[in-house]
Amino acid sequence: MTFYARLAVTSLILAAVLGACSPPAEKAVTPAEAPAVDANPDVHTFRIGELQAAALRDGELTFPAADREMSPWSDTAEVSALLTTSGQAEGQIHLSIQPLLVRDGDRVVLIDAGAGGQMGTEGNLLASLRAAGVEPGQITDVLISHAHGDHVGGLAGKDGALAFPNAVIRMSAAEWEYAKAGAAEAGAGPLLAAITPKVETFAPGAQVTPSIRAVALEGHTPGHSGYEIVSGRDRLLYIGDALHSSLVSVQRPELVNAWDGDSAAAIRTRQGLLERGASGSLRIYGVHFPFPGLGEFRRRDDGFVWGQEE
Repeated sequence: MTFYARLAVTSLILAAVLGACSPPAEKAVTPAEAPAVDANPDVHTFRIGELQAAALRDGELTFPAADREMSPWSDTAEVSALLTTSGQAEGQIHLSIQPLLVRDGDRVVLIDAGAGGQMGTEGNLLASLRAAGVEPGQITDVLISHAHGDHVGGLAGKDGALAFPNAVIRMSAAEWEYAKAGAAEAGAGPLLAAITPKVETFAPGAQVTPSIRAVALEGHTPGHSGYEIVSGRDRLLYIGDALHSSLVSVQRPELVNAWDGDSAAAIRTRQGLLERGASGSLRIYGVHFPFPGLGEFRRRDDGFVWGQEE
């Protein structure tokens, strides 16, 4: 089975990550005040204007760039050459996974839920969250960019109980329909019924919390969303899987990626994000970029490069 096939099996079927029954109701927990966070390699705290935020390391996906069954980029020779030119002689693609924590007023928001230890990843999200001073029951909103396993796998534990029992799970209406269709094909209708009360959908461009707006980023999945977080004059764009690699996706955005459902739309989205980011000095959060995934796109010659924020 190819890496992409394994991704499809473990990613698109929400039933596989949501368990066999709905969990018992739990008492709501008061949203956390931001504590002082000790130095921890899996947590990176920063600010977006007046908002407190933290990158939370969940794990990493690693695969050989030259392996046609593992790499989503069909032009493996071009990708391998790009890695070599950039000093990555081992020829491995490394995609970090780091959901984003944002305290927005009385809301404690988690953007994406990690892989939950699936797909060979470490499953460190809950430990990272606690290291940032937040208990899972204090999360009020989980914003999902899309229904692939490395973004929804952490919504539930191995026992089927929801990992964030007091949170509303928000995703675009188109993405929810896509997720339900995938689960139905696997005969998982009852499991979807169990989690339906937790799901709230939105239209593209919706204001999903006081400071966070959903942004349609077309091409990867039918309802793939980014999230723009604004406080004062500062803004940060969470790009989901619009770009996977801080090297390949940024320097060669035109390369076809087999993980994209609509390749032409995905390429247009990548090119548009690079142009907008570089032109407006927009802060970017790349969930799969090197930890902590925070930085900006910069122009170089006739293309773009990724600049990580210090």
